[in-house]
Amino acid sequence: MSGLAGWVDFERDLVPEAATVRAMADTLAHRGPDGPGEWIEGHAALAHRRLALLDRAHGRQPAVAESEDGRPLAVLVLDGAITNEPELRSRLAAGGHRFTGRSDAEVALHAFLEWGADFAAHLEGLFALAVWDVRREELHLVRDRLGVKPLAYHLTPSGVLFGSEPKALLAHPAVRPVVDADGLRELFAHSRKPGTGVFRGMCEVLPGHVLTVRRSGTGRRRYWSLPARPHEDTLEATVATVRRLLGEAVATHLRADVAVGAMLSGGIDSSALTALAARAVTASGSGRLRSFSVNFRGYAENFEPHPTMRATPDAPYAALAAEHIGTDHTEILLDTAALTDPRVHEAALRCQDTPSPLGDMDVSLLLFFEALREAGVTSVLSGETADEVFNGYFWSYDPKHSNSTTFPWISFERGHDAAAGGLGCSLVDRGLRRELDFMEYADQHYRDALAEVPHVPGEQPAERRAREITYLALTRWAPTHLDRADRMSMAHGVQLRPPFCDRALVEYVYNVPAGMKRVGGQEKSLLRSAVADLLPRQVLQRPKSAYPTVQEAAYGEFVRHRFGELAKDPSAPVAPLLDTGATSAALDAAGAPSGAFAWVERASMEMVLQLNTWLTAYGVELRC
Repeated sequence: MSGLAGWVDFERDLVPEAATVRAMADTLAHRGPDGPGEWIEGHAALAHRRLALLDRAHGRQPAVAESEDGRPLAVLVLDGAITNEPELRSRLAAGGHRFTGRSDAEVALHAFLEWGADFAAHLEGLFALAVWDVRREELHLVRDRLGVKPLAYHLTPSGVLFGSEPKALLAHPAVRPVVDADGLRELFAHSRKPGTGVFRGMCEVLPGHVLTVRRSGTGRRRYWSLPARPHEDTLEATVATVRRLLGEAVATHLRADVAVGAMLSGGIDSSALTALAARAVTASGSGRLRSFSVNFRGYAENFEPHPTMRATPDAPYAALAAEHIGTDHTEILLDTAALTDPRVHEAALRCQDTPSPLGDMDVSLLLFFEALREAGVTSVLSGETADEVFNGYFWSYDPKHSNSTTFPWISFERGHDAAAGGLGCSLVDRGLRRELDFMEYADQHYRDALAEVPHVPGEQPAERRAREITYLALTRWAPTHLDRADRMSMAHGVQLRPPFCDRALVEYVYNVPAGMKRVGGQEKSLLRSAVADLLPRQVLQRPKSAYPTVQEAAYGEFVRHRFGELAKDPSAPVAPLLDTGATSAALDAAGAPSGAFAWVERASMEMVLQLNTWLTAYGVELRC
């Protein structure tokens, strides 16, 4: 819903530092185009940039709670949506709390006054927030359970800096864009370590945690973790429960003072959400739900099916689902000229503050959200994390990868030479790769993650392993994609809402046996059964298809040309990081890297291009 930033320093008065705090918040103006807000007093400064989705007239932040004599008690800034806001409000009001507006930030603030640092466990939804306890001089930084909303921080000798995105911290004069060996390892690892940042000294608040900063030091406390419980429901009861929980999650994610749209690809995840949302919107008398899909000019003509990633193009299924459900549907059609604009590629980089090998996937997603904002949509439902919850990825059940001794998605990547050390790193100097040991970095992270997994006593080995795969997917794979989706959507002031991240749904399905999630060998059969009455047969039976990537030769030629020009420049900032042999081989390869099966090679070129832009635009200092 917004961007937040702040500074706590126990050794100085921050009132004279208002300009610095404002500069930090200004880097997040894209997240909150509806107005700024600041609160600075003594050792604390909190700033906010608002995206107005609830209580648009009175919901400005920071939210301040005052005593009867007008003294501030606590100050809060929130990014996201507290989806149980009405229920919390009623409960707190019954306990004597009085509210001046209808914002979820005010409700979260009163929850803090009621339960102190334990208040986080009472909040549901997608949120990152900071609350300054004026009385105790304590700062609490809180992040939602799965890490839908980002929140970065940088500890200083006398306090902390924090912000929704790293760019806010980099705007502070005390923070330098230094990247050391661990930062590079994290940059290329396709398995993010929770809490770890790429820039030195910069961390993320862990999902499901509260970070408390006091004069005496810093403490971290987990308020939620995935619970392991025996599942005793029949398959029929399980299907009914999933339908109920998903319907309730969609209903709470539709709560806003603006119309909430839906992303509709024609896959089972987005189609299920769209069908449930359309029913709820119609029942409320709010007209028809607006749905949106993305497509590329010439995509159908150039489409090449991939055996594991995408068997069918989205467009026919999205249109079929929209017609069946009855949404007001818009296909956002992108052409090569838009996708090959270097300015948009740099914009995609700046959204994420670090380079990415996803290239056209990043650019198309960024342009998609730009089109949504132009269409007047400021909040949209998304099927993010459905595959993690329901074991939809092929590597979740393919024994070759699910039984490997590393993350299953990394096992799959290592089957391709160009991605063996991490997606996008095949053109990085081999000596540097050996020195930094990208593979062992990922494998040690896997072993550490595996040690966290909660189990039910007496589980059979196959079920135990299936639980581990689900845990790894939810805590190590999903955060990367949730962060990307948040950054791309909020870059244009659009809040992405993922009902599949709902706590009750995630906890329930986490404990459903793998056999119930994949009856008869059909991936996500549990979800399909839960919405079988809402969708046409073709959509219900459609195999999983990943987010589309451009398959037109012209795009591959664009990437190859840019890479070739860069590789010939010995003064380019990225030149010392490149492997001479691999670069020459890539340039000598016949034909442009295009088509579904050349995407991994293209990703390496995209990563080099992004690295060079990043080193230049951010003034990155490499110390490895």
